[in-house]
Amino acid sequence: MTADEVDALIMALPGAEHGTAYGQPCWRIAGKFLTRLRAEDDSLALDVGSIERRDMLVEVDPGVFHITDHYRPYAYALIRIETVDPYWLKAELASRWRKVAPAKLKKAHPELAEAGGARP
Repeated sequence: MTADEVDALIMALPGAEHGTAYGQPCWRIAGKFLTRLRAEDDSLALDVGSIERRDMLVEVDPGVFHITDHYRPYAYALIRIETVDPYWLKAELASRWRKVAPAKLKKAHPELAEAGGARP
């Protein structure tokens, strides 16, 4: 995927907006942090739910997933956009959307708010 394709995928989520986090460009959902693209390695920093899951992803597919010391204490995986499966990323972003979207936004988009929403 390219940065433009990732942007289009994220901006298609209800409530998505461009923002900044720690002085870096990011995407937010109704003001809440969703993810950011690390310019230094074209990787998305995305919360994948747990450190254990993050470590499993890195171990199973190091060509897509990696980690730096900065992110080690957090449940964030660094995802190389060039090699990530777009369907996996779409589903993962939908999962993260469900965690950060406010109740009002979820109510307005029940097709995405349900656990199976936006999966291929």
